[in-house]
Amino acid sequence: MTVRTPPQVAWRLLLALSGWAALLCTTLQPANPLRVAVTGAFVLGCPGAAAMLLARPAPTVLVTWPDRLAAVVLAVALSAAIAAVTAEGFFLRHVFTTGRALVALACLTTVLALLPRRLRAGSQRSVPAKVRPPASAAGPRREQFDRRVGYLTGAGLLLFTAACSSGVTGTTNPGPGTGVPRSASPPPEQPAAPGQWHSVFRDDFNGTALNTRDWATCYDWNNGGCTNSGNAEKEWYQPGQVQVTGGELVLTAQRRTTQGHDGRTYPWTSGMVTTGRDSWEGTPRHTFTYGYYAAAIQVPARAEGMFPAFWLIPAESRSAPPELDVAEFINSNQIVDMNLHWPTAGGDDAHVGRTYGPADFATGYHVFGLDWEPDAVTWYVDGVQRFQVTDPSRLPHVAMELVINLAVGFQHSPPSSVDSAQLHVDWVGVWQH
Repeated sequence: MTVRTPPQVAWRLLLALSGWAALLCTTLQPANPLRVAVTGAFVLGCPGAAAMLLARPAPTVLVTWPDRLAAVVLAVALSAAIAAVTAEGFFLRHVFTTGRALVALACLTTVLALLPRRLRAGSQRSVPAKVRPPASAAGPRREQFDRRVGYLTGAGLLLFTAACSSGVTGTTNPGPGTGVPRSASPPPEQPAAPGQWHSVFRDDFNGTALNTRDWATCYDWNNGGCTNSGNAEKEWYQPGQVQVTGGELVLTAQRRTTQGHDGRTYPWTSGMVTTGRDSWEGTPRHTFTYGYYAAAIQVPARAEGMFPAFWLIPAESRSAPPELDVAEFINSNQIVDMNLHWPTAGGDDAHVGRTYGPADFATGYHVFGLDWEPDAVTWYVDGVQRFQVTDPSRLPHVAMELVINLAVGFQHSPPSSVDSAQLHVDWVGVWQH
């Protein structure tokens, strides 16, 4: 005799496993259709469906299509509310990552799906025939109508709750003249990397001007401006291209012919910041040896010919290598480059790196981090480890300056249709053990 699994049990097991399947799919590339389909279906339906299974006093068969549609709407609304509350909890603690949110939702869904359901007291009692109300044709129809109205009303209230929660956790303010959204949360108290940390440097850019006690606006070879001639770049950096407004740092590149103090003419002028010197003989503002470096960055929407970067260069030698590139975007806003440069025995520049993407780094802020330890350098994108170097011969051990810049014309020039670009930075933080 064949033993069949009751449909309700199979459905509950499927719900219990759905979250872990979605979590497994996050190992795929962000644009992978399977990842999008599985994680989307889980977040939008499974937590709510599991909650509905637990809440029902007894197994219920939905016969009509209106009843089924109402149940689906209610499951989606419940799922949206649960996901919003879960995300809000992580945001308020400044520890939100997609992985953490999915783990929390997967655990909750598993518990809701597998928790034994106790029948409500009296739900199985039969009503004596002599006290039963007379049957009528209108009764069942009215009951179905009331149930549908209840489902839809509850769904509407839950969607409203989810929308309000999303508004709290994802409030955005427009950037200067571009309407770009700001990040919803300040720098986290603790980095994504493991270990005990304390903050040694932090700028939320909440003022109205750049804090010049922390930042210079050119490389150490500043002479009325500067450029990086080693890359044959097309910009001349000027302090007027650096703004702090609306709670963010904005570096603006403009197609404007500028005469450099090196005797050359540059077709572009742009902005940069560094914790280094005002001039070659000056004193660096801040230098760092080891630690965790992170910034919330939104790269330009038009990426052709642009080269924004978040990186570290030696403070003493004033030149690279060594060099740690936390995040570089070479003519792209979909791919981030993570690189480590070191000097060979002959003094040449050697490097190792990896790319991550595609992802839309021009839409909203993304957090790029680097954990520089004496025995390893590890890169993070939005709190997820993406690259690591552990070869001792390649690791730097010298004090470094922090640099964020918007270079132009590396590898090729911007097309004639591009006359400006902006790099937005919501915050920068440095932590050490």
